[in-house]
Formats: sequence, structure tokens, C-alpha cells
Amino acid sequence: MDRTFYNKLAEIGLNQQPLDQDIAQEILTSKKIDILPLLNAAFEVRKKYRGMDVSVHIINNAQNGKCQEDCHYCAQAKTSEAGIEEYPLKSNSEFLTEAKNAHDKGAHRYCMVFAGRGPSMSRTLKLASLIKQIKDNYPIQICVSAGLLDQEKAQILKEAGLDRLNHNLNTSERHYPKICTTHSYEDRLNTLRAAKSVGLDVCSGLIVGMQETFEDIIECAYRLREIGSKSIPVNFFMPIKGNQLNQEPNLTPQQCLRILALFRLVNPTAEIRAAAGREMHLRDMEVLAFYAADSLFLDGYLNTKGSSRVKTLQMLQDAGFTLKSDVDLTELLAKEKAQGPQDQNTSDRLIMKELSDLRPEIHPSSLK
Repeated sequence: MDRTFYNKLAEIGLNQQPLDQDIAQEILTSKKIDILPLLNAAFEVRKKYRGMDVSVHIINNAQNGKCQEDCHYCAQAKTSEAGIEEYPLKSNSEFLTEAKNAHDKGAHRYCMVFAGRGPSMSRTLKLASLIKQIKDNYPIQICVSAGLLDQEKAQILKEAGLDRLNHNLNTSERHYPKICTTHSYEDRLNTLRAAKSVGLDVCSGLIVGMQETFEDIIECAYRLREIGSKSIPVNFFMPIKGNQLNQEPNLTPQQCLRILALFRLVNPTAEIRAAAGREMHLRDMEVLAFYAADSLFLDGYLNTKGSSRVKTLQMLQDAGFTLKSDVDLTELLAKEKAQGPQDQNTSDRLIMKELSDLRPEIHPSSLK
């Protein structure tokens, strides 16, 4: 492709115009499209709407296991035989400590994930009280993943101060029955609609590498644009032994980068997160993800480990990015280095092991 093609891609994104679906297909499949000029087009859009900031999110389990849903990719699903340590709902003091730690580590957003189909009214009220406590104590954004919600429960969480509700579509409507049978794609859409109806921002993304087609990925990108998802986590499937779905995905670093570029061009103003699996599947090309994406998770992914904080923060600083945070990146990195490797989430040796066998280790009870 000549320079005119890539300039046109950038122009479409900069003007927030809809990207032609045939071009979207080419982005994912055509060998004529080179990765660096494609990323440069995505970067022009990213820089206009998101600047040079990277938003750090720290995500924690509110509980672990005991979920009645059968999401085939999840270690907490009722059908999973993964060796996770189950534990009940944490206390409010534990949540407050985690929120403080997240803020001190430079996180812009603290994310709490609750396993299960959806909260009862009693749990919704308790969650609302917790959200208010965190907001009263720490200047940090809060995102909650609570399962299926109706408008009444969404309103309660909104009034408590919730900034954003997460509920991932995960894949296309066509492919969804192949990854979950205990609830429907429409159930997920209804939760997002309920959140938006009360004025909550929504975070919704997908998992790539679950035997979907390129058409499924493209459909999801356009559906998230239609919904108006403010934040789009792009997860790259991490197979865990014991899960119903644990086949190794056929993902390459360049495929992952093409997908991130596509999501930026289709959703130009959204926060695009290079989420779970970025270390494993992008490998030595990981930093290139942030020329399209502007967000990441730090400190792991609920039941699997990620790379160390020092390694991630150093990568961002070396590439010239800044943190969307109350904490300066240079100061934060110096603090992390001073604390030493024993305070890091994991070691380079563990990451290399994950890369070699595509079987992420289960998080220890440090998540508890």
C-alpha cells in the first residue's frame, strides 16, 4: 500500500468517520498492509484524542471462584477445573487498602470484579456503600464488574459515585453461544444499556483468540462503537489448564498489533486497553501496542500473572509516554526500583515460562 492509503486511514479516524468494513478486513488480513505505517496511522488518532498518556488500571477480585456461570475461558466458572484458591467476599477494609495501594502505585482507576451472574439487591446496596467509602477517602476512579444488572441497580451504583461499569461483550453475537451458555449476548447488551440509561460510562471489550473469525472481531469493534463504550479492553486469550476452553490461540505479535490498530481506528476517541495477555502474545513487540492503545492493567489479571511493575513502567518511560495519574512516572519508577524485586508482581523468569508454554500460572492468594 502507498502512503495515500495510510493517510486516508488516519484521516478517517481523526474525523471520527466510520471505517469501511472491507478496509477493516484488509487491516486484519492483507499482507499488503505494513505494520509500522498502520500503527503510525493509529498513533495519529491516538495522539489527537488521548495524547501521550497511558492510563494504568489495577484490577482485583472481590472474591474468587464459586461462580454459577459457565464462561468457558474463565478459571472461576462452574465448569472450570483450574486450581484456583477459592475465597469469599473480601471485607470493606481489604477493599479500602487495595484502593489506596492502587492509587499509590499510580493507577488512574481501581477495578473490582465480582464473580457470579449478578448482584442481589442486598449486595448492590453493600457495593454502593463501599464505592462511597472509597471515593470519600481516595482520589481514584472506580470501575466495577458485577455481572448482569438492571436499571434500578445501575442507578444505585451511579448515585454512590461509581465512575464506570465494566461488562465485556467478549466476542460477536454469532460466536457468543460457543463461549458461554448460562446467559446470552442479549443479556450482556441489556446490562450495558441499563448502565448508559442512568448516565454511567461503560467499559466493554473482547477476548481475542477464542477460535473466533476475523469477521467476529470486526463485528465486535463496530458494536462497541455503536454502544459508545468509553473504554475498550482488548484481551488476548490466556489458556489456563482446567478451563473448558484452553486451546492455545494462534496469535502472533503482528496480529495483535493489527487488532489494536483496528479498534483505535473504529473507536477513535475511546480508551483502548492492551489488556490481559499483552506480555505473552506481543512478546518483544509489546511497547508498539501503545502507539494504538492508551491503557493497560498493572499487577496481573485476576487469576493470571503479568509482568513486573518496574518492567512495565520502564517500558513506558523509554518510549516517551506519560502516566494519566496523580503520581509522576519518573518518581513512581524510582520508588518501585528502590523497593527491590521482592515487591514486584512477578519475575522475568516467570514471564519467559509463560511465553514458552502458553499456560499462565494461577495467581497465589496474594489476590485475597
